[in-house]
Amino acid sequence: MSARLSDYDYDLPKELIAQRPPEHRDDSRMMVLHRDTQTIEHRRFRELKTFLQQGDLVVLNDTQVLPARRFSNDGAIEFLFLERLGPRRWKCLVSPGRKMRVGATAEIGNVILCVEKITSDGERIVVLNEDIDLYSGGSMPLPPYVRRESDTEDAARYQTVFAHTPGALAAPTAGLHFTPEILGEIPHTFVTLHVGTGTFLPVRSENIAEHRMHAERFFISHSAAATINDAERIAAVGTTVVRVLEAARREDTKLRAKEGTTDIFIYPPYRFHAVDVLLTNFHLPRSTLLMLVSAFAVRDFLLRAYQEAIRERYRFYSYGDCMLIL
Repeated sequence: MSARLSDYDYDLPKELIAQRPPEHRDDSRMMVLHRDTQTIEHRRFRELKTFLQQGDLVVLNDTQVLPARRFSNDGAIEFLFLERLGPRRWKCLVSPGRKMRVGATAEIGNVILCVEKITSDGERIVVLNEDIDLYSGGSMPLPPYVRRESDTEDAARYQTVFAHTPGALAAPTAGLHFTPEILGEIPHTFVTLHVGTGTFLPVRSENIAEHRMHAERFFISHSAAATINDAERIAAVGTTVVRVLEAARREDTKLRAKEGTTDIFIYPPYRFHAVDVLLTNFHLPRSTLLMLVSAFAVRDFLLRAYQEAIRERYRFYSYGDCMLIL
């Protein structure tokens, strides 16, 4: 195990960062990691079903990404609207921040926004001159490594086909590979975790144990809890599902219906209580997501797999290929 930030680093050629989704959702490649034998296979995502066993249950995150990205009328300020705090008050991120100090104003459409407060995290609390839904007319908040403006394709493809509950500021990207046809062939259920900006905050301390996650809202229904408890093996789709199930199962031997928040930070040598199989995309170096997957797959084995993925020219990050860890 390692608690050093530098031990979760790797070099990625920029051309391997996927800038567009594949033509079809299930076209993605799938690297399969066998933890018991420390071996690797190169397959296609549409073969997922062949790796599932009798009694397996696939658990997915049905959060829906909000079109939370807006620009001021003059194009000078980018806003990411995080949360509606009440009538005419919102929490948001702005860029560049130097232009939006306390008292500064900007216009979006016919609405004037004024910065009321800057939080300790650099977020802005803004007050509007009239009450409107700022998600209406917004665009998908693509991650910064997608170096282009979002467009109509992203409105559909940066959203899972099973997205149901609005609230996320980023997609649960391991779920982007699924089609209705593939879902129809496998036993599955849904939980909800609204992915926030905290998931992607950089780890700044060399001792990763000092990092603190932002809390994110989650929900587990009674029917989902019962279905999960009856399964022999749980295959989590994405790190968000892992965080929901591990946070909920930490407190009880059986999963229970629950609604709340979690700031769970999973890194080696974490012992997993709820998840047996993980489908995940490839993650940024030095990220909390890479640390979570390192805890699941063993860091040395995982980083060896990442080097093989680079040699084999896999596509990385949100719109990229995936990895199945058995």
